Amino acid sequence: MAQSKLKTFDSLSLQDINEDAELIPLMTPEDEDAMHREELPESLPILPLRNTVLFPGVVIPITAGRDKSIKLINESNKGTKTIGVVAQKEEVEENPRLKDIHTVGTVARILRVLKMPDGNTTVIIQGKKRFEISDLLETDPYLKASIRKVDEARPAQDNEEFNAIIDSIKEIALEIIKDSPNIPTEASFAIKNIESNSFLINFVSSNLNISVEEKQSLLEINDLKERALATLKHMNVELQKLSLRNDIQSKVESDINKQQREYFLQQQMKTIQEELGGNSYEAEIQEMRERAKKKNWNEKVAKHFEKEISKLQRMNPQVAEFSIQRNYLDLILDLPWNDFSEDQFDLKRAKKILDRDHYGLDDVKERIIEYLAVLKLRNDMKSPILCLYGPPGVGKTSLGKSVAEALGREYVRMSLGGLRDEAEIRGHRKTYIGAMPGRIIQNLKKAGTSNPVFVLDEIDKLSSSHQGDPSSAMLEVLDPEQNSEFHDNFLELGYDLSKVMFIATSNSLSTIQPALRDRMEIIKVSGYTIEEKVEIAKRHLLPKQLEEHGLTKKDLKIGKPQLEKIVEGYTRESGVRGLEKQIAKMVRYAAMKIAMEESYDVKVTNDIVIDVLGAPKMERNKYENNDVAGVVTGLAWTRVGGDILFIESTLSKGKGQLSLTGNLGKVMKESATIALEYIKSNASLLSIDPDIFEKYNVHIHIPEGATPKDGPSAGITMLTSLVSLFTQRKVKKSIAMTGEITLRGKVLPVGGIKEKILAAKRARIKEILLCEDNRRDIEEIKEEYLKGLTFHYVKDMKDVLDLALTKQKVKNPKML
Repeated sequence: MAQSKLKTFDSLSLQDINEDAELIPLMTPEDEDAMHREELPESLPILPLRNTVLFPGVVIPITAGRDKSIKLINESNKGTKTIGVVAQKEEVEENPRLKDIHTVGTVARILRVLKMPDGNTTVIIQGKKRFEISDLLETDPYLKASIRKVDEARPAQDNEEFNAIIDSIKEIALEIIKDSPNIPTEASFAIKNIESNSFLINFVSSNLNISVEEKQSLLEINDLKERALATLKHMNVELQKLSLRNDIQSKVESDINKQQREYFLQQQMKTIQEELGGNSYEAEIQEMRERAKKKNWNEKVAKHFEKEISKLQRMNPQVAEFSIQRNYLDLILDLPWNDFSEDQFDLKRAKKILDRDHYGLDDVKERIIEYLAVLKLRNDMKSPILCLYGPPGVGKTSLGKSVAEALGREYVRMSLGGLRDEAEIRGHRKTYIGAMPGRIIQNLKKAGTSNPVFVLDEIDKLSSSHQGDPSSAMLEVLDPEQNSEFHDNFLELGYDLSKVMFIATSNSLSTIQPALRDRMEIIKVSGYTIEEKVEIAKRHLLPKQLEEHGLTKKDLKIGKPQLEKIVEGYTRESGVRGLEKQIAKMVRYAAMKIAMEESYDVKVTNDIVIDVLGAPKMERNKYENNDVAGVVTGLAWTRVGGDILFIESTLSKGKGQLSLTGNLGKVMKESATIALEYIKSNASLLSIDPDIFEKYNVHIHIPEGATPKDGPSAGITMLTSLVSLFTQRKVKKSIAMTGEITLRGKVLPVGGIKEKILAAKRARIKEILLCEDNRRDIEEIKEEYLKGLTFHYVKDMKDVLDLALTKQKVKNPKML
């Protein structure tokens, strides 16, 4: 039976009918017969109930929340006070239709309508007779249906089997009331005084602790004897569950008593250990209190620590929570609360350290010196969040170590690549087994100070999963306005990160969450020129590899010409990681000769470079566009720096279709379409026969099809290639270009200019075509990087074609 449970209607809760004894009518057989003889109306307004079933004779209160239900109750209460009540099939349905409700329900009479203090409408109804919906008449303003009577088969009064079932129902009901602590004892008085067998069955069925579907099945049983038997089966199941629950409760109480007994024994054993001179956990707690006295924390943290250590003192050392609580207190004690390392403001020394460890990177080093200068003048400044953005191998991560040394701070590095669990940043709650703080707090504990240089490596490679979004958790860490009270789920205290100098590294900005990118100051770290790579190899890479392989400078000498040959012939990258691998290979060659006691040339020559590293892999014909029309050299930006690409065009017999190959992205395909449409619309100005567009198919290909390519930068390159193809005019020697185009032939600026310039210089390009608006980007590049290059700034495609194409046509053209 229901144990003073809650019945809900329209998502609002009401207490069960059993809690108000005045609403339980003790119906007599005469009352039941009179109700049975009442005639049903032909149609009734239908009130759907969410999670209860109304039985004949039973009185229940319900709370109306839906507008349709309130309107139905108010209008019916002013009229006949008679409504039809049915149960919904799905509780979540907000606007039930005929298919969403059961067809068998109960005619109900409204006894009372109350306006509750919270504004809801409560109505008390009593079930009368069962009915079945014949047809739905109206849906607005509420459901209204035509109904028909459902006959009920009743056994004779002298039916011994039926009487025995009724006696069993009363007996089991009294046992349930007796054994259940949640049902008031007054309910047994109601059961004993019910004279009507039919009402007894309905009353018990209404209060059974079973599902709505099971109650609806009982309501739909037409034979009263069968309904009584089904009710008895449910009561037996409920009695068995109640008995089992009471048995489990008694066993739990027994286990608790046993645990208390073990606790007292543990206390006695602890006392015996102390008498014998052994250590106890009380000694650990005392040691923690002594350590706490030396901590430089504020009053809030001190109060929290005292509260938590008192909790530990009350715990039984044998329970699992004891070790978690002890680890938690150890973390609080190990964290460097308000412990800061003293910054060194010798800016000249800092500049020497940065120049010693990193060749180039002038913009980055200048920004760090600016930060030190402001910090020296104010002596109090929220640390900025720097993000070093650039291709791999340019020294972004190692720069953090140099910054830490220059500042005199501790250095901490945290790799974020592939991190997909938010708890790695914020930590786990103490309620979980194996809980631990986030890696931010762990690294600060390892650093020992609250103002280290904290390198967040590969911040663009954070990923999300069902375990949360770590990039969103990083928002609080990297916001100077919020991280003064960073909340770790395990620590449960605000920790000040505002003095930490965060330096993030990234290969791409496109994969960083916009809100996270907005919190960081982006510092672009461009690729190195050939001259810079040679210097880096000479100053850093070669000495490092010699030391790692157990050699000295006397064992191997590589001159600048040989280093330049290695750079040009065996590496094609913006950074120096691949260059370091090639130098390591040269050093291993010397180490092998020394170990095998064989003679070799200490001074490396070009022939030795080829013998050790093999034939140059990166040398290829850069001037293949001179003799064939339709081939143009373009400049591209990639995640690993700048690169050159060749765009080839050809014609074949057809109907003017455009084909694109080379693993191109959507933007690049659009640029090709724009270029072709521009040529078609300006064919006469370009001296191109318009008939050629209908007789030939155009195919554009960009080699190295395994490499994905996208972006608008190849717009002018594609257009130049197509015009060269259609006019059979050659492209000038040693020229490259980059820029976006419009349908009007305007040239728009693009990004990644420095990387593209470096790529052009590596490829021995002499002339470069750029948009006029990119002139400012060239002016920001050092003049030494631009040595040997000629720049042409253009505004529209006419300027591009005049500069890029010769007037000379290809002899014996094979394209047509």
